[in-house]
Amino acid sequence: MAKKQPHTPEAWKNYKGPYSVALTVGDLIIVSGQGPIDPDGMKVIGEGIQEQAKITLDNVKNALAAAGATMDDCVKVGVFLSDIKNFNAFNEVYRTYFSEPLPCRTCVETALFGGMLVEVDAWAVRGAGG
Repeated sequence: MAKKQPHTPEAWKNYKGPYSVALTVGDLIIVSGQGPIDPDGMKVIGEGIQEQAKITLDNVKNALAAAGATMDDCVKVGVFLSDIKNFNAFNEVYRTYFSEPLPCRTCVETALFGGMLVEVDAWAVRGAGG
Protein backbone atom coordinates (compact mmCIF):
# COMPACT_ATOMS: atom_id res chain seq x y z
CA MET A 1 0.00 0.00 0.00
CA ALA A 2 1.22 3.52 -0.84
CA LYS A 3 2.36 5.64 2.11
CA LYS A 4 1.69 9.34 2.52
CA GLN A 5 4.61 11.60 1.70
CA PRO A 6 4.86 15.34 2.48
CA HIS A 7 5.92 17.90 -0.13
CA THR A 8 6.91 21.51 0.53
CA PRO A 9 7.84 24.16 -2.05
CA GLU A 10 11.42 25.39 -1.66
CA ALA A 11 10.23 28.86 -0.61
CA TRP A 12 8.35 27.28 2.32
CA LYS A 13 11.13 24.96 3.57
CA ASN A 14 11.50 26.92 6.84
CA TYR A 15 7.77 26.83 7.59
CA LYS A 16 7.01 24.73 10.65
CA GLY A 17 3.22 24.85 10.86
CA PRO A 18 1.02 22.08 12.27
CA TYR A 19 0.21 20.63 8.84
CA SER A 20 1.81 19.55 5.56
CA VAL A 21 1.67 22.00 2.66
CA ALA A 22 0.98 19.06 0.34
CA LEU A 23 0.75 15.29 0.77
CA THR A 24 0.85 12.54 -1.79
CA VAL A 25 -0.41 9.00 -1.54
CA GLY A 26 0.61 7.33 -4.78
CA ASP A 27 -0.49 9.75 -7.50
CA LEU A 28 -3.11 11.48 -5.33
CA ILE A 29 -2.03 14.93 -4.12
CA ILE A 30 -3.81 16.97 -1.48
CA VAL A 31 -2.81 20.62 -1.04
CA SER A 32 -3.66 22.30 2.26
CA GLY A 33 -5.46 25.62 2.19
CA GLN A 34 -3.25 28.27 0.67
CA GLY A 35 -3.71 32.00 1.03
CA PRO A 36 -2.00 35.17 -0.12
CA ILE A 37 0.90 34.54 2.24
CA ASP A 38 4.46 35.68 1.63
CA PRO A 39 6.71 32.77 2.69
CA ASP A 40 9.58 35.12 3.54
CA GLY A 41 7.68 37.26 6.01
CA MET A 42 4.83 34.83 6.74
CA LYS A 43 2.34 37.65 6.37
CA VAL A 44 -0.74 38.32 4.25
CA ILE A 45 0.11 40.30 1.12
CA GLY A 46 -1.83 41.68 -1.82
CA GLU A 47 -4.33 44.49 -2.21
CA GLY A 48 -7.79 43.48 -3.35
CA ILE A 49 -9.31 40.15 -4.29
CA GLN A 50 -7.68 39.78 -7.70
CA GLU A 51 -4.13 40.34 -6.45
CA GLN A 52 -4.72 38.06 -3.48
CA ALA A 53 -6.29 35.44 -5.77
CA LYS A 54 -3.20 35.43 -8.00
CA ILE A 55 -0.82 35.07 -5.03
CA THR A 56 -3.00 32.33 -3.54
CA LEU A 57 -3.27 30.36 -6.78
CA ASP A 58 0.49 30.74 -7.34
CA ASN A 59 0.99 29.21 -3.88
CA VAL A 60 -1.28 26.29 -4.86
CA LYS A 61 0.64 25.94 -8.13
CA ASN A 62 3.98 25.87 -6.27
CA ALA A 63 2.70 23.26 -3.79
CA LEU A 64 1.55 21.06 -6.67
CA ALA A 65 4.89 21.49 -8.45
CA ALA A 66 6.72 20.36 -5.29
CA ALA A 67 4.67 17.16 -5.54
CA GLY A 68 5.33 16.73 -9.27
CA ALA A 69 1.99 17.98 -10.57
CA THR A 70 0.43 20.95 -12.35
CA MET A 71 -2.78 22.93 -11.98
CA ASP A 72 -4.26 20.88 -14.83
CA ASP A 73 -3.87 17.76 -12.66
CA CYS A 74 -6.44 19.21 -10.20
CA VAL A 75 -9.69 17.27 -9.93
CA LYS A 76 -11.25 19.19 -7.00
CA VAL A 77 -10.71 22.72 -5.71
CA GLY A 78 -12.14 24.35 -2.60
CA VAL A 79 -12.45 28.14 -2.59
CA PHE A 80 -13.09 30.13 0.57
CA LEU A 81 -13.96 33.81 0.16
CA SER A 82 -14.24 36.31 3.01
CA ASP A 83 -16.98 38.07 1.01
CA ILE A 84 -19.09 36.25 -1.57
CA LYS A 85 -19.41 39.57 -3.44
CA ASN A 86 -15.85 38.85 -4.65
CA PHE A 87 -17.04 35.70 -6.49
CA ASN A 88 -16.95 37.15 -10.02
CA ALA A 89 -13.69 39.03 -9.55
CA PHE A 90 -12.07 35.89 -8.12
CA ASN A 91 -13.33 33.82 -11.07
CA GLU A 92 -11.67 36.19 -13.56
CA VAL A 93 -8.29 35.23 -12.08
CA TYR A 94 -9.19 31.58 -11.40
CA ARG A 95 -10.07 30.90 -15.04
CA THR A 96 -6.52 31.81 -16.12
CA TYR A 97 -5.01 28.97 -14.03
CA PHE A 98 -6.92 25.98 -15.44
CA SER A 99 -7.59 24.34 -18.79
CA GLU A 100 -10.63 22.32 -19.85
CA PRO A 101 -11.91 20.12 -18.37
CA LEU A 102 -12.06 22.33 -15.30
CA PRO A 103 -11.76 20.71 -11.88
CA CYS A 104 -14.84 20.23 -9.71
CA ARG A 105 -15.16 23.06 -7.22
CA THR A 106 -16.82 24.27 -4.06
CA CYS A 107 -16.94 27.97 -3.17
CA VAL A 108 -18.14 29.28 0.19
CA GLU A 109 -18.09 32.52 2.15
CA THR A 110 -16.34 32.29 5.52
CA ALA A 111 -14.24 34.23 8.02
CA LEU A 112 -10.54 34.04 7.09
CA PHE A 113 -7.26 34.61 8.91
CA GLY A 114 -5.57 38.02 9.26
CA GLY A 115 -6.87 40.03 6.32
CA MET A 116 -7.03 37.19 3.81
CA LEU A 117 -9.77 37.66 1.23
CA VAL A 118 -9.36 34.15 -0.22
CA GLU A 119 -8.05 30.69 0.63
CA VAL A 120 -7.84 27.73 -1.77
CA ASP A 121 -7.19 24.03 -1.24
CA ALA A 122 -6.88 21.40 -3.95
CA TRP A 123 -6.95 17.69 -4.73
CA ALA A 124 -5.02 16.50 -7.77
CA VAL A 125 -3.97 13.28 -9.44
CA ARG A 126 -0.46 13.36 -10.87
CA GLY A 127 -0.65 13.02 -14.67
CA ALA A 128 -4.44 13.50 -14.86
CA GLY A 129 -4.05 16.72 -16.83
CA GLY A 130 -2.62 14.98 -19.83
